[in-house]
Amino acid sequence: MSEPVKPVQFAPLTSALDVGFWHALSQKKLDDYKLDDQPKPLQGYYYNGDQDGLSGRLCLDFNALDISKDCPPHCFHSHGTLVNFNILDAFKTSDKINILQLAAIQIWKDITSKEAIRDPSLLSRFVLLTFADLKKYHYYYWFAFPALCAPDGITSSKPAETINNIYTEEQLQQLQTSYDTLVTAHEGKPVAFFLVYQDGDNICTAPLTEYDNIRGSHKVTFAFCDPCTLEHYPGWPLRNYLALIAYHWGDHFSGQDVPVLCFRDRTREGIRSSSHSVMLSLKLPSLSQTSDCPKCVGWEKNQKQKLAPRKVDLSSSMDPTRLAGSAVDLNLKLMRWRLLPSLDLDCVSQAKCLLLGSGTLGCNVARCLLGWGVRTITLADNARVSYSNPVRQSLFEFEDSLNGGKPKAQTAAEKLKKIFPGVNATGHTLSIPMPGHAVGTSDEAVAQMKESVEQLEELIADHDIVFLLMDTRESRWLPSVIAASKRKLVINAALGFDTYMVVRHGLKLPKETDASSDSCEKTEKGIEAAAAASSSSSSSTAAAAASGSAERGSMGISLSAVPGHQLGCYFCNDVVAPGNSTKDRTLDQQCTVSRPGMSMVAAALAVELMVSVLQHPKKGYAAADTSAKDDHLTMSLVSPLGLVPHQIRGFLSRYHALLPVSLAFDKCTACSETILTNYEKDGLQFLLRAFNEPQFLEDLTGLTQLHADTEDADIRDFDDDESISSLEP
Repeated sequence: MSEPVKPVQFAPLTSALDVGFWHALSQKKLDDYKLDDQPKPLQGYYYNGDQDGLSGRLCLDFNALDISKDCPPHCFHSHGTLVNFNILDAFKTSDKINILQLAAIQIWKDITSKEAIRDPSLLSRFVLLTFADLKKYHYYYWFAFPALCAPDGITSSKPAETINNIYTEEQLQQLQTSYDTLVTAHEGKPVAFFLVYQDGDNICTAPLTEYDNIRGSHKVTFAFCDPCTLEHYPGWPLRNYLALIAYHWGDHFSGQDVPVLCFRDRTREGIRSSSHSVMLSLKLPSLSQTSDCPKCVGWEKNQKQKLAPRKVDLSSSMDPTRLAGSAVDLNLKLMRWRLLPSLDLDCVSQAKCLLLGSGTLGCNVARCLLGWGVRTITLADNARVSYSNPVRQSLFEFEDSLNGGKPKAQTAAEKLKKIFPGVNATGHTLSIPMPGHAVGTSDEAVAQMKESVEQLEELIADHDIVFLLMDTRESRWLPSVIAASKRKLVINAALGFDTYMVVRHGLKLPKETDASSDSCEKTEKGIEAAAAASSSSSSSTAAAAASGSAERGSMGISLSAVPGHQLGCYFCNDVVAPGNSTKDRTLDQQCTVSRPGMSMVAAALAVELMVSVLQHPKKGYAAADTSAKDDHLTMSLVSPLGLVPHQIRGFLSRYHALLPVSLAFDKCTACSETILTNYEKDGLQFLLRAFNEPQFLEDLTGLTQLHADTEDADIRDFDDDESISSLEP
């Protein structure tokens, strides 16, 4: 028994206008159009790779009024006509029927003249009527997507079927490959309407101009890139395509089904798939004898599903600062929409980042944080801009180095605001006390040290992530101690001449006094608050990390997957306390002399490491992964952006990088339990001894005893029990 014949229904397009479009229209109205209300060309685009549940959208962005601009990659061009009225009454009383009919006549002309066969994008057209109240920033608009109607209607002889039930996996791959080849032959521009045919077992594609050459020897399927995501319905662009088929080739299918492929090409998390594309079998009347333009429909319904215009109030968002913020967010959202649906952008934008050091690394880290949409960036430094800085430190200019130079931190913050006014950037002049640099014992010296320490403690407490980007090793000690005590995520970047190191410090588990779930959530609030929009289990993060530790055992940890709370810090590989690294050094030894590109590489990796950590379900407690193997263990350790290593050590001379991992050292002079306990107990008195007494940290942590034991072992290695120690007289 044959399937009942059903009329085909098409999923209409919906309009999607970016705020930037209205800003561009406002500028055009003020600068170019003025009182000219004649039709103007514009362009839109649609996409055939949306996730299920989204309606097909015709998008207009900031470049819509510039028809010389190309569409975004993998999107399909639609030709538009803009009619911008000078008064609201003219907009409301305009002859909508005539406007739509004029657009339909143009489409029909392109079909009958075969121009639409040579350039199928002409089948996709739209009309946009607008009125812009530039005093209130109120915009009235109405879209029309002209679609020609077949006089006798179009019917389906059987239900729509996804092509994974028609083609094999190999044939689906051939379809994608052949389509990509077709696009390449079309100067890299996506082809919205094309032919599909089978040559033996191979699936091939061809442009519409090849139809007469192919149909004699192959069965031809008419294909189009379908923005619709509904399983049983085709998208709106098919309507004019069917009119073209019916006019030029309708006689070839008298009494036969016309096969139509609704090609949907989706990429998710790096995996491309078109298996959800839909195949239709249609009964199509011939229009070859039709000379007059068929009836046309296409006016878009408003939010209430009525044929009426829409209104948008952008009075609160037309400020250029807000527009910049919208544009920054859009660039990031495109990654999520098309490539990484699980990417949590909110936890990144809400992260409060403290950059200690506003030099070469600090400037580049700040710029990269801006690119990720981070809205709160605080910089701290005690130096001023010098003549040598602007060429390497990307936030400074020559003028900043004049008259003794401007303060680096405040100047860098000002420049960030000039680049993106939406960022909350502040700068602080801060001199960090350091081991090996005695502060003295006078009341004035102690008071100054106390003020610097309290300022640093307050800054670290108020932020979620701390970047250590200073010039010297010892300047990183105090921030490392404070951040470890306050359970803050620390990202450390350091440069050599042609080497770099980026490391995330191990994040200590919550203190025993805060072991309950509620208290755990409180102590983790720095990092977890930044990720609150996506993480529903922040209160159990520490418990999860602890359970991972219990499973592995303290003595059986795999160095390919070290739990985040057992990772070492910057100082854990050292067996000496930090000291004065500039003492008795020549000028080239005192300065960080490195290849100019090093800081950009290290800064970018530092920020990307931070983002990867924030995307991981365990955040700062993510286990460090050193493997590149695609196995079950590795896949359980990665964030949506990939691996979350402990360290990245790069060698520019070999263009090579390693991902080592190191455990927390129980005698570390910065993050060991001994150091943290004494810091939290004695505070400034402990720090004063650390700064003024060179051996204090080594004595306290047991490094001095370790050195002594090592020396004793070396001596015993040279001892010979069988030798006569002395001669008897």
